[in-house]
Amino acid sequence: MDLGIKGKWALVGGASKGLGFGCAQSLAREGVNVVIVARGAEALDAAATELRKLGTTILAVAVDITTEQGREAIWSVAGGPGKNFDIVVTNAGGPPPGDFRNWERDDWIKAVDANMLTPIELIKATVDGMAERGFGRIINITSSAVKAPIDILGLSNGARSGLTGFVAGVARTQKLAANNVTINNLLPGAYDTDRLKGTMKGAADKTGQPIEAIAEARKRTIPAQRFGHPQEFGDTCAFLCSAQAGYMTGQNILTDGGAYAGTF
Repeated sequence: MDLGIKGKWALVGGASKGLGFGCAQSLAREGVNVVIVARGAEALDAAATELRKLGTTILAVAVDITTEQGREAIWSVAGGPGKNFDIVVTNAGGPPPGDFRNWERDDWIKAVDANMLTPIELIKATVDGMAERGFGRIINITSSAVKAPIDILGLSNGARSGLTGFVAGVARTQKLAANNVTINNLLPGAYDTDRLKGTMKGAADKTGQPIEAIAEARKRTIPAQRFGHPQEFGDTCAFLCSAQAGYMTGQNILTDGGAYAGTF
């Protein structure tokens, strides 16, 4: 299927590895020019080298996208589209797990800033231009915990749920929806990423079990009996960015191998 997005410009956050890289890769395969962003320059440069093999323009900006200075660097990168992106994929690493009794105000502010306010700032900077041009796709990578909260991920549950509520309203405004601008959230479950491995290592260290045993036990809780692959997540993202997905907006698309047992 031709997704109808060849030649467009995309911004993808957290794109040096994991789910962000999967999204950037799938978009580049569709002929999309991509500005990839992450904090670590070395890993980001390696990702850019790999993505350029797909034949589109790839610009790498090693900044902290949660800061105003970082976002200004993205808008002004040489050869980029300024703020005139056709596609924006917001993605920031989740805050650490823990017991809510131990979190201070600064912990909450940091979580909300990265996982709620930063995506909102990116939406605010780009969405009106999308509406004027008659095409726009914004994808927020959140978490399956928005649907099924996990007690030790309270910082993530709170911040990402706030973003979800905001998107539910703004995505349905007539100025955007009637001008072919969609905003959707992608909710990943357990994917084979460094973050998942880090979480399992923490569990292994805490329980004394081998990390392989932790991984197998986690897989058994998933009807698909496996972890997801970043590339298949990226392909889902690319479809939501497609011309064919123009009638989908304000949605929360759960990709978790069937782990969430609810009807809605």
